[in-house]
Amino acid sequence: MCNRHSKQIVLGIAVGLFLITTPVHAVTNYKISNYSGGHQIWFEAEDFDERYPDTDEYYPVVDAADAFGQAITRTGGAGGMIRWTFDISEADGTSGTWYFWARVLNPDNLSDYMLVDGDPGDAKIPAEPPFPGGDGTEPFVNDDDRIFEETIDPWGWWGNDEGSTKELQNGENSMYIFHRQGSDTAFWDVFVWTDDPGYRPSDDDYENATTFVPGAAFNPIPADEGVHEDTWVSLNWSPAKTAVSHDVYFGENFDEVDNGIGETFRGNQAETFYVAGFPGFAYPDGLTPGTTYYWRIDEVNDLDPNSPWKGDVWSFLVPPKIAFEPEPADVADSLALDVQLSWAPGFGSKLHTVYFGDNFDDVNTATIGLPQGATTYSPGPLELAKTYYWRIDEFDGFGTYKGQVWSFTTEGTVANPNPAKGAVDVAQVPVLTWVPGVFGASHEVYFGTDKEAVKNADTSSPEYKGIGNLGSESYEPGQLEWFTTYYWRIDEVNNANADSPWTGPLWSFTTVNFLIVDDMESYNDLDEGEPGSNRIYLAWMDGYDNPAVNGSIVGHANAPFAEQTIVHGGLQSMPFFYDNGVGKSEATLTLTYPRDWTEEGVGVLSLWFQGDASNAAEPMYVALANSTGSPAVVYHDNPDAAQIGTWTEWRIDLTRFADLGVNLVNVNTITLGFGNRNNPISGGAGMVFFDDIRLYAPVP
Repeated sequence: MCNRHSKQIVLGIAVGLFLITTPVHAVTNYKISNYSGGHQIWFEAEDFDERYPDTDEYYPVVDAADAFGQAITRTGGAGGMIRWTFDISEADGTSGTWYFWARVLNPDNLSDYMLVDGDPGDAKIPAEPPFPGGDGTEPFVNDDDRIFEETIDPWGWWGNDEGSTKELQNGENSMYIFHRQGSDTAFWDVFVWTDDPGYRPSDDDYENATTFVPGAAFNPIPADEGVHEDTWVSLNWSPAKTAVSHDVYFGENFDEVDNGIGETFRGNQAETFYVAGFPGFAYPDGLTPGTTYYWRIDEVNDLDPNSPWKGDVWSFLVPPKIAFEPEPADVADSLALDVQLSWAPGFGSKLHTVYFGDNFDDVNTATIGLPQGATTYSPGPLELAKTYYWRIDEFDGFGTYKGQVWSFTTEGTVANPNPAKGAVDVAQVPVLTWVPGVFGASHEVYFGTDKEAVKNADTSSPEYKGIGNLGSESYEPGQLEWFTTYYWRIDEVNNANADSPWTGPLWSFTTVNFLIVDDMESYNDLDEGEPGSNRIYLAWMDGYDNPAVNGSIVGHANAPFAEQTIVHGGLQSMPFFYDNGVGKSEATLTLTYPRDWTEEGVGVLSLWFQGDASNAAEPMYVALANSTGSPAVVYHDNPDAAQIGTWTEWRIDLTRFADLGVNLVNVNTITLGFGNRNNPISGGAGMVFFDDIRLYAPVP
């Protein structure tokens, strides 16, 4: 296989022609927010209203790693156009100066032009194609209209410092982007317009913005999931345009508020505010510290058949009397030796007493400390690889409220657990790995399902799994239960050091409720023959060595060989190039685990694939085989499956393979392919991506 790389370079030219696109939708899916007191309206780049030409010539829609949904990229030369129409009134905005930001990936400092209908500073928008492009070409004589004029790699928010301040009109506005310079090395993900010149967007802001639902109330005050530091509240919201009155739901139980049951319905009213926490109102004795309250507004217009419009359930927390939200978080690890501690103050607290040490019992029982006004504390230079404990007692002028004991571990201890701390969907046969600390000569492994037992275990406990030497930082717990949370701890040991052993942090992970055949995450780009090399084409055997009868190539021409942009789950998928000029194309994986495809009652094979409209329509199939006997082949019901341009799940009942003679208790190989496997006929070519091959229990 020493010449494989050079052959893939040639094939890569063909592979690059298969851009992945999807049908698009007009801008009707907004998010709205009121960060920093301004108004923001957000929408995703792929939700455009129009592009010209309506092909992938200039602005294809693509999957891009770490994008929200999909993204728009750019290809070809200058001359294309794409348009979005959005309504600022949906965010309670009015006409005036607005500021444009975009989440972009632009490693090569490319730029395009943006014009907005009705903006007096913009040139007249061309009425019809061909659309001009390039500096000095009418109407593009104004450098201020350039956008994305900055190198941004990886994803970042490009803002209003260059050519993105516009005068927007009340209601709907249309923005146009015109292709200034090629090619396809810039990506646009999310756009936001705001009337606040000081606002700077972030990924978290976009994720936490409110999804706009026509007819629904929005802009809750207090903010959703916020903290409200009082025992009374005035709930406020922005009404939908169609609303005449508002049904108010308010209570302490999410499900009751969501379903409108119990005493949560507080009445119908015309006002857009609701007061609680006073005599004569809901909760006449006041709101209770430490309680989360939920509320919902349904918009009502009896003349509209769609009424009422059910609102989202919003919430706020009245803070507890004790300190909360420690920073660093409880049981954090690998912290700097000069770490600063902080916390959210308890309700009404005036003074805070800090207790700090390296012994849990001492910190938990301490009674003497110096109160302070600040909600931060610097414990001073700390020791490497050590666990510390801290507690905050709050005083509100009337009483003292003892806090919880929190802990953290400094850098120098074991770190970088794999699976990551709190990981979910972990395979049932994992290999646990970690990076050793600075002092350890060996390590003790603790593992189990009882959190407190693992946390407090010693070498006499059943959770103790043995000791290993430096250089062997891994542990294989064997076959684990489905959908179960496991806890583990690694203590570093060095008998030559008086401080030994060093108790490690407590980590956890949760196993999947399915069997993973291949999620494509284990493959790397290490050179063939190098220890640990696991290139994807070394696992999935394709047609490279036998091109006269098998036209498949797995993997890209250059590293990374696994696909890392067009993915369904995780960080990688498998690129599969097929050329059925030789009749068929297939790749085969020899299984190590799972081989028993009846384990835990599984009965369905699931895999995800994404093709492209430009692919040749070739039958897609899966074949299973035992070590002996003929493979069982199942074809996709859609003969045009390879042309589907979005991630699509294919679920196959395993009885279809069993009925064809495969013993499901000992499956040896799985094959993915295109063409008629038993009667090869010359056909076309294409590129399809595969990901997340799993086994599920049948749905009851």
